[in-house]
Amino acid sequence: MNCTKCNSSNYIRKGLQNNTQRFYCKNCKKYFQSDYRYQAYKSETNDFIKKLLEEGCGIRSVSRILNISSKTVLSRVLKISKQIKTPYFNKFGCKFEIDEMWSFIGNKKNVTWITYVLERETKSIVDFYVGRKSKETIKPLINKVLLLQPSKIYTDKLNIYPSLIPKEIHKRFQYCTNRIERMNLNLRTHIKRLSRKTICFTRSHKYLEAHLKIYFWGKMYHLF
Repeated sequence: MNCTKCNSSNYIRKGLQNNTQRFYCKNCKKYFQSDYRYQAYKSETNDFIKKLLEEGCGIRSVSRILNISSKTVLSRVLKISKQIKTPYFNKFGCKFEIDEMWSFIGNKKNVTWITYVLERETKSIVDFYVGRKSKETIKPLINKVLLLQPSKIYTDKLNIYPSLIPKEIHKRFQYCTNRIERMNLNLRTHIKRLSRKTICFTRSHKYLEAHLKIYFWGKMYHLF
């Protein structure tokens, strides 16, 4: 058996808790046990949370399935997302699609927008933004794409884009954003808080961003 925190074998026996032997790791200075009653302490719990979130389960659903508290699930979602960094996309001359989708934060009257960039060939997400749909908020995303010297950028007919994207690479016509529109459908199907015509919505901006990071880029990281 190794330390559950740092995987070290440099530990000693130190006391009992509920008649279960506790150990003290000399490397990371943490206490641990060989077996835990509370499900959240199991090493595979974070992996289960991530998979359930990607399959359309809400926070309370995950809590019921894993038999842990909803507050623990929320704290783990934030912890998992903090380990995920926006990937460095360095492929030049690609074709990109940009689109927005609406959702709610806090209540059904508070509409927010998710704007994100999809690379056409690999369908990978370059970056996203959660907030108001305006020229100021969308511009950083556009600038990031322009640094990649794109051959084409496809968008819908939102009147903000023509002032941000050079005319020679900007394309707006019917069906030109089919791939990202399909991704919108995936997001609404796989993320409970984005489902339409239901009672589901996100309570906080930070949890929506964390959930999107896990969905877009969680599979790129060995987090657990």
